[in-house]
Amino acid sequence: MSYKIITDSSANLTEEMIEQYDIDIVPLVFKIGEKEFYSYVKGEKTDIKQFYDRMRQGEVITTSLISMETCHDVFESNLKEGKDILYISFSSGLSGTYNAALMVAKELEKDYPERKIYVVDSLSGSLGEGLLVYYCAEQKRSGKSIDEVKDWLIENRLHSCHSFTVDNLFHLKRGGRISGTAALVGTALGVKPILHVDNEGKLVVASKVRSRKKSLTTLVDEMEKNCINPTEQIAFIAHGDCIDDALYVEKLVRERLNVKGVEINYADPVIGAHAGPGIVGLFFLGKKR
Repeated sequence: MSYKIITDSSANLTEEMIEQYDIDIVPLVFKIGEKEFYSYVKGEKTDIKQFYDRMRQGEVITTSLISMETCHDVFESNLKEGKDILYISFSSGLSGTYNAALMVAKELEKDYPERKIYVVDSLSGSLGEGLLVYYCAEQKRSGKSIDEVKDWLIENRLHSCHSFTVDNLFHLKRGGRISGTAALVGTALGVKPILHVDNEGKLVVASKVRSRKKSLTTLVDEMEKNCINPTEQIAFIAHGDCIDDALYVEKLVRERLNVKGVEINYADPVIGAHAGPGIVGLFFLGKKR
């Protein structure tokens, strides 16, 4: 029963949850100018508000996947302790992180043939990935084996539903998610896209609405239509330095779905770099994506 659940920083889990479930984090990397940063460093408080302020000031943020060297070190430290590994990765439809971790695992399997090293593509991102990690950690705590947890993850990853919106279309345009013309027209008309992650783990625009408040209520509408057993669920909300909007979504979720609980956290710099300040995402287990 000795195994470790590992994920990457794009899961956007709170520090409290990371400590509570003894989860190891492999950080993704981002750059501001020529300076490189890790999205997560254990024991260090990242000033994510400052990161979003720098984005608002027009600084360009570039991102990268995990460092294979760091991933190797995190994996091997657990293998040396005699632990098996279940690594839950950022969607392969959004990042090369899954493939990088898979390469690390195959290399380590040669040195630790007696250990199980599972690398599973979550097909999710942000707290949609974090939601899956949370449920896996809960099952581990209840006594489920690594194989049972891994099988549950593969069977249920497409039930991790992502519904989110952004306040500014510029960052989606820069990332190639929408055209420059659509961004200009949409901004002029006050259009707010509603996005989700599809079954291939890719980001797609689901619909468009005409105001910020409508976009936030639409997130909850989507959850209300699709959520499985809401009173037994914990909803996850990620935000890009717009806590009041996140709290508004929380209020609606609690009122309309009577969920068991709500967890709120910042969207980390790698997620935020592509969505921009003002992103709000709502994540839950649903019937389908």
